[in-house]
Amino acid sequence: MTSPLTRLRLAVLAVGLVLVLGTAGYMVLGLSLLDAIYQTVTTVTTVGFREIGEFGTAEQVFTIFLIVVGVGLVLYTFTLVVQAVVEGQLREIVGRRRMDRKIADMTGHVVLCGWGRVGRAVAADLVHAGQQVVVVDSDAGRLGGVPYPTVVGDATLDGTLRSAGIERASSLVAALADDAANLFVTLSGRTLNPSLFVVARARQEDSVDKLASAGADRVVNPQELGAARMASFVVRPHVAEFIDVVMHERSMEFRMQEVTVPETSPLAGKSLRELDLRQQAGVLVLAVRESSGAFRSNPDPDTKVLAGDVVIAVGTEHDLQRLVRLSGDR
Repeated sequence: MTSPLTRLRLAVLAVGLVLVLGTAGYMVLGLSLLDAIYQTVTTVTTVGFREIGEFGTAEQVFTIFLIVVGVGLVLYTFTLVVQAVVEGQLREIVGRRRMDRKIADMTGHVVLCGWGRVGRAVAADLVHAGQQVVVVDSDAGRLGGVPYPTVVGDATLDGTLRSAGIERASSLVAALADDAANLFVTLSGRTLNPSLFVVARARQEDSVDKLASAGADRVVNPQELGAARMASFVVRPHVAEFIDVVMHERSMEFRMQEVTVPETSPLAGKSLRELDLRQQAGVLVLAVRESSGAFRSNPDPDTKVLAGDVVIAVGTEHDLQRLVRLSGDR
């Protein structure tokens, strides 16, 4: 379906073409350039001024043709302009262009596909963590009032993902309601940006391996996670609530943070005992994930931190920021 902006552009282009052809036609019939322009404009706009000089049969036939074609196009264009103004389409177009420019300037952001209950929850946590988010959904009405940059379109199409800046993004969250759609989004995202970190939603158990094979770094089943969380509240209620508060609540002082140790980091090559991060940064190291992917939970003080390792720590927001600065991450 042709967009209102496209229809308006085509109508304006057609009116311009009629003016050019009308001017050229009158010049062929013997009028000067200025007289030809004057006669064309007065004819197309139906202002009712008299003809320049005496018109013969050829001039009259050409004028009739110009009136039929030109006046119709002018009225159609005027109708589109009024419609755009009345319905707020011009405001929408200007807003869309501003949003497109904003997305074009973004880099290292997260492309979130799907604005349902899961998508809204994911966006809220990402923004709270300081991430920039671009939301993609095929339902324009559902995106109304979204406080983040948005793209209306089919997320399974490469063009839609490109409009969301997928090639400059750091992460992709495929949170559509359909597993097959999430599979297509994952494949497209991985193809367009091989370095992308992809998190995909799976509703069915047999979709997990397919999404992982398609390129998803993490596959999440919200129903399964919800069930495990409910069971934890029954079996270990205090532990579950503590983790829940630390990870998601805004009221508690402590937070968890992960820090990747780069090659040039002062932390690289030193043991936790030497680093004494509790003293230097005020944080408690819960685990170290090696570059191979293996976790060392409750690591021994003599554990060496190597370049490429990920340090997982808990502390206040202020202390965790000190850890980030100390590690040289970001």
